Amino acid sequence: MRVLVAIILALISTVALADSNGERKLGDRPPGATEVISGLYNFSRFQQGLLESTDLKGNAEVRNLAALRAEEAAKRDKALKQIQEAIGAEPRVGKTTSVGASLIEPETSDGPTYVRSFYASQIPEYESAIQLLESYLKAPDNTALAAFAREQLPLLRAQVKDAERTMADK
Repeated sequence: MRVLVAIILALISTVALADSNGERKLGDRPPGATEVISGLYNFSRFQQGLLESTDLKGNAEVRNLAALRAEEAAKRDKALKQIQEAIGAEPRVGKTTSVGASLIEPETSDGPTYVRSFYASQIPEYESAIQLLESYLKAPDNTALAAFAREQLPLLRAQVKDAERTMADK
């Protein structure tokens, strides 16, 4: 009996620790405004990192798209900052994986391989941001952020589809 109680207590403490670390599983409560803002800031940092990691001497397609995405990220951050200040949210911007680590070095790869790598690195980031916004819209806690999320979702969906299509074409 003591073993069973110990196992149950260990399981409960593991679940509580996972929850306190911000880990979330499907079926958990929808994210709050602060979590959404934090997630979108992290996504913006990823997009801005794409520009820094692109081949500045090489492929104009990749360089131009990275610059466009970084510009869009800056605009999104500006709008988010206004919402953040209005609701008094204190987002936690975590560490993001280095974009350069997921891209093939342009000097060591052929052009199409690098371009595919560039697009492939974006897809999971887009999917994560889209999932975050969709989860938030199930039970939004701020009307301005909900409107912003509804505005951003079609844009992000179109951009991830473009990335998937372009990656498949290369």
